[in-house]
Amino acid sequence: MIGKQTEVNALHELQSLLALFPDDPPLLQGAEHIAGSTTPEPYKSMLVHEHHMTVTMENYHHSQVEVRVLERNPDEHNYGRKILLLKEGTEEVVQFGIVRFNFEYVTEEVKQEIIAEETPLGRVLINHNVLRHIDLNAILKVRCGETLAAHFACEPGRVTYGRLATIFCNNRPAVDLLEISAPLD
Repeated sequence: MIGKQTEVNALHELQSLLALFPDDPPLLQGAEHIAGSTTPEPYKSMLVHEHHMTVTMENYHHSQVEVRVLERNPDEHNYGRKILLLKEGTEEVVQFGIVRFNFEYVTEEVKQEIIAEETPLGRVLINHNVLRHIDLNAILKVRCGETLAAHFACEPGRVTYGRLATIFCNNRPAVDLLEISAPLD
């Protein structure tokens, strides 16, 4: 029953993050929590780890990445944003993401750089040497809905993979993440 409980929690967390930015038409046609060990390559190497996706995407795509913020949802202590990571200097999307950040656990300088929306989150935390640890919560097999397919320039229903993770800043759970890789051939 532990596996079933984990699946319910992962899908509940996915819905919680998606609810920050409801899409019509929907972002996903479906999502399934899968074991990291069954994730096919190259997605397994890209997603099944406890490192920043900014660095992973840059290494995999042999390019720096830029952030494009599609929507934001700030309040006094939390900041949510829906983003795309693009290969630097191009319109090629390599990752879709939703971030929910509790600013209580970082300095005002880090907060302001994140709110400026010019640098990917992982790069901000690395550049400011924020003591951080990333917990991989779940690997997801997803089917692109119309909205995600439009971002990835693929057909709706296309399968790709993503992950749910939590970043601990200064030993506190500060960031919840949904990170979905663009489909790879």
